[in-house]
Amino acid sequence: MGNPFDLSGKVAIVTGANTGIGQGIAVALAAAGADIAAVGRSPATETVEKIHALGRRAVIVSADLSTIEPVRRIVDETVGQLGRLDILVNNAGIIRRADSVDFTEADWDAVIDTNLKSVFFLSQAAARHMIAHGGGKIINIASMLTFQGGIRVPSYTASKSGVGGLTKLLANEWAPRGICVNAIAPGYIATNNTEALQADETRNRQILERIPAARWGDPADLGGAAVFLASSASNYVQGHILAVDGGWLAR
Repeated sequence: MGNPFDLSGKVAIVTGANTGIGQGIAVALAAAGADIAAVGRSPATETVEKIHALGRRAVIVSADLSTIEPVRRIVDETVGQLGRLDILVNNAGIIRRADSVDFTEADWDAVIDTNLKSVFFLSQAAARHMIAHGGGKIINIASMLTFQGGIRVPSYTASKSGVGGLTKLLANEWAPRGICVNAIAPGYIATNNTEALQADETRNRQILERIPAARWGDPADLGGAAVFLASSASNYVQGHILAVDGGWLAR
């Protein structure tokens, strides 16, 4: 029996791959054998260099997922340059913070468009290709706020709750067509999206006191979960939201 976690010969799209969680997942998939299309508004040059150092192919696909305009092109460029598409990781996301009584429509729309609308339509574009070629894996990046309300991030909470529901719906529809759709819910990971929380001494202390692992997560901590959900090891896993949170939800 071969290694069920081996991704050799597979091609993955990872959105938001230039830094943080996206970079950590892209490098982990490459270490398991996959070639990577690194998608982002900013060129994922460092990520591609790390992947090349592992002996895998990687290409940069420039795209701004604040609209759905580039979704078909992302799939087409990936297939055109790397020959196939087996895995999609919907990681690109943004956050806006303000009290709910002051929250603006512009901040609401920006977050929902990037974190939820583009996730659906890129998944749709990828699924059309995957269905025609025997199936694939879609991994959405959810959040602790898929399960909890949080504070001062109404559009982010709504978007990530939506990602959880969308993951289950797509799994229901696409499992019979050979596509596994699941999600990873990161806990508090040290990235540019959480810089404000890390810099707030009181909030940072409160967060660490709640995490049984007693530390912020690192983007690399998500790599194993991503490889599992991208590989044949998870072929009978559908519609699951896997928390990688240092024990946050258990407390």
